[in-house]
Amino acid sequence: MGSATTQAQAASTAALDAVGGVDLGVAHELFAAARALGGTSQLSGALFDSTAPAGARINVVADVFAGFQPTTVSLLQTVVAERWSSEDDLITGIEDLAIRAAAIADAAADVDGELFELIRAIAGNAELELALGSRLGGADAKGALVESILKGRASSATTLIASSLVQQPRERRVRSLLTHALRLVADQRGRTVATVYTAAPLSDAQRTRLERTLGQRYDAEVSLNVVVDPTVVGGLRIEIGDDVIDATVSSRLNDLRQKLAG
Repeated sequence: MGSATTQAQAASTAALDAVGGVDLGVAHELFAAARALGGTSQLSGALFDSTAPAGARINVVADVFAGFQPTTVSLLQTVVAERWSSEDDLITGIEDLAIRAAAIADAAADVDGELFELIRAIAGNAELELALGSRLGGADAKGALVESILKGRASSATTLIASSLVQQPRERRVRSLLTHALRLVADQRGRTVATVYTAAPLSDAQRTRLERTLGQRYDAEVSLNVVVDPTVVGGLRIEIGDDVIDATVSSRLNDLRQKLAG
């Protein structure tokens, strides 16, 4: 990720945070705008073109997305007024803004937890992963498939995020897309997500204690996603951000085997 994109992302997120009353309609329109740019290189090129005055790019947004809510148009204008490192980064930036908007709009929903469960379901079903990741399937059909899977099981925000992302993966794996979305939702809500692998379910007291310990270590509110995995044998394996804390019996046995073999 280039420095231009990093700065553009920060400016876009700040603009969203400054808006009051963001609803799922805004998130839906932002996803629609990202798909429009992803499907039309002429449009994405015009909005990415840093040689054109920012005012010209802003006017293009006003013309092309005139039917959108004023809030959505204003956010899109903020996005295109910034400099991005690539056209793909620009499109991803709009998608990211849509994910954050959905997290704001449905603040009471456990969106990151629901996305985690969907990721686990896809990981455990090769046919489903192939159906969602294949280049052969139609975008609308993929979106409808996700909606049918999540109907009655997930919030409107989660359904919107997941069904929108699978429609335009742009060479990205579906699970990677959803994992990225999960982290953005947590970040928007001021949390850090930790995935915990354990041989047996954690009690409420154990979860609370682990959340508090990790929160102190990372100086952030930590939300746990727990995976019960019998291969762990005992102890815990924790993945948080780019860090891996492996205190499992299986890990210690592997280390012992390597030492004996060496």
